[in-house]
Amino acid sequence: MCRWSGKSRGPGSRDVGVAEFRYRAIGVVHSPYTDPRSMPIQPAGAAGVEGSVDIDPAYADGLRDLDGFSHIILLYHFDRAGPTRLVVKPFMDTVEHGVFATRAPTRPNPIGLSVVRLLEVDGNRLRIANVDILNGTPVLDIKPFVPAFDVFPVERTGWLAGAKDRVRKQRSDDRFASTDPHD
Repeated sequence: MCRWSGKSRGPGSRDVGVAEFRYRAIGVVHSPYTDPRSMPIQPAGAAGVEGSVDIDPAYADGLRDLDGFSHIILLYHFDRAGPTRLVVKPFMDTVEHGVFATRAPTRPNPIGLSVVRLLEVDGNRLRIANVDILNGTPVLDIKPFVPAFDVFPVERTGWLAGAKDRVRKQRSDDRFASTDPHD
């Protein structure tokens, strides 16, 4: 579903309009991480950690031929992230940056992305490794990771280039967690 408010005036227009979309979860992640404060902040920090994704049986046919890929891209909803913050201090730095220059979960649209190793497709369950996602996280989409499409020579890494000399954290803490006790 897409609803537009505002008016678009075409190319070069500053009035972009605002769209609202609704998505339905297609599955749920199962992982050993139940507390955002102790989970890895990226799949590289979760090397060897196994989990699974249970896909709604209504979407099981969409998994056909996925087992031919060693890695998949999971898109998911940061359902336990705190409120949107446009300026954040990311885990791998001690300086604040714009949220779009980070992978912080407190985004205007709290969508996460992880590239994980696909170990097995068993019916509507995916066994995965290198999982850095909280247990119970809703999955929005799955895409195969294809090096020819998804790997590029890197020319710049922005603020991360200077972060090597700063404090680096491989685990999350509570800086981006929801403050709602009912979450």
